[in-house]
Amino acid sequence: MSYSYQTVGSGSGTARKTFDFGRTHVVRPKGKHQATIVWLHGLGDNGSSWSQILESLPLPNIKWICPTAPTRPVAILGGFPCTAWFDAGELSEDGPDDWEGLDASAAHIANFLSTEPSDVKVGIGGFSMGAAMALYSATACALGRYGNGNPYPISLRAVVGLSGWLPGSRGLRNKIEVSSEAARRAASLPILLSHGTCDDVVPYKNGEKCAQSLSIAGFRNLTFKTYEGIGHYTVPIEMDEVCNWLTARLGLEGSR
Repeated sequence: MSYSYQTVGSGSGTARKTFDFGRTHVVRPKGKHQATIVWLHGLGDNGSSWSQILESLPLPNIKWICPTAPTRPVAILGGFPCTAWFDAGELSEDGPDDWEGLDASAAHIANFLSTEPSDVKVGIGGFSMGAAMALYSATACALGRYGNGNPYPISLRAVVGLSGWLPGSRGLRNKIEVSSEAARRAASLPILLSHGTCDDVVPYKNGEKCAQSLSIAGFRNLTFKTYEGIGHYTVPIEMDEVCNWLTARLGLEGSR
């Protein structure tokens, strides 16, 4: 089932863009449903491949929602169309930000979480461009609004970013510092970042910079894990760390 989001510019002459999201894969909890996490794939991937990985994790109390990004032209690929949460000229925080694409995807993700039961803790995680999207959602949660100013409706309890970067980082600290509520939300939101030192797609320095930018902006509950000699992929020890971190942060019943 595909969903489309229309984003409307504030100017009267702004064109309206529609984003068609691909198929969503859901992994049901095998035990008591205590948490729901939307997990986001990387550039050119889809929700199915990650749903298979997540299903194998020893986290019986988590429901995983794995959406598929819209297929769209991507600048870093010379305009070649593939699945992407937003347009990117480079896989770092130094490129121009595609606010429209970021907000459309963040709203799509928030939409899944808005219908979860009130006693279920919710979070977002992702790999590569999916990690970038998860971290953008974390900043929207702290600010209480999307980049376009619309209110962000979800109170996130955990955010995981593997091998990613931080879109929308410029001016983030100033936006958070002017609001005591935003500063409080930023300081209390648990974030786990991890990055391999030999990543040749999203360089390790981009992961380090992402952790610094979040820390400077007031995200105090931040863990940054380094994996020596690891490239742009996940390894079992990293996923074990994710499991342990989520179990602790979300107060999940013991892994069985």
